[in-house]
Amino acid sequence: MITHELRLLADAIYEKKGQDVVSLDLRSIDGAITDFFVVCDGSNTTQVGAIAENIAEKMKQEGLQLFRSQGEGNNFWIIQDYGHIVVHIFLKEYREFYRLEDLWADVPRKEHKERKLKTPSK
Repeated sequence: MITHELRLLADAIYEKKGQDVVSLDLRSIDGAITDFFVVCDGSNTTQVGAIAENIAEKMKQEGLQLFRSQGEGNNFWIIQDYGHIVVHIFLKEYREFYRLEDLWADVPRKEHKERKLKTPSK
C-alpha cells in the first residue's frame, strides 16, 4: 500500500511540473514522527501552491485524509501531514537552503522518476 501511495504522490507532483521527487524511509528511526517523508520542489510560489493543491485532491480521491497542512500563506515551504507520510513541497531555493534530505542522509532514499502516463483513447 505504501508503494502505491508514494507513486500516487510522485505522479501528482509531476502533473504540476514539480521536480526531484524523493522519498525518505524513516521507519528504522526510533521515535520518528512519520514513516516517510516525500520531498520535492517547484520553481515559483504559484507552482508550489498548485503542487500542494493537486496532491491534496489526489490523496482525497484515494480516501487518504490530510491531517494538517502549513505554509500555504507564502508557498515557500508547504508541509502536508497524512499521518504515515509527510510531504514537503519547497520553493527550489528553500530546498537548497534547508537541505532536508541531508539531515536524513542515513535512511533509505528513493528517487521517483516522472512517468509518462497513458491518456485514454477517444
